[in-house]
Amino acid sequence: MGRIGPTEIIIIAVLIIVIFGWKRLPDAARSLGRSARVFKSEVDEMKKDNEKKSEASGQTVKSESIEPTSTVDRAVPTTDGNAVHENAPRTDNQSGPVA
Repeated sequence: MGRIGPTEIIIIAVLIIVIFGWKRLPDAARSLGRSARVFKSEVDEMKKDNEKKSEASGQTVKSESIEPTSTVDRAVPTTDGNAVHENAPRTDNQSGPVA
């Protein structure tokens, strides 16, 4: 069931001739060959780029880890003297609840 016999090949060839026409087959085959050639050259170029990247990645210097800085200002002055609001981060949003 998975094999293509000579009868199926002949049927496929006749269908291709009927669809494309006898005069357009050489142009179609030429176009298909050009497309395959371009595709092959692009694949080869991608392989070369991957090889260059792997060589360069072995030559890089490893970085040192940096301690993340805190984005929350812990010394927010409060006007009402309430210690609960001291550690709240500053925001530019003025529409929040008023204490």
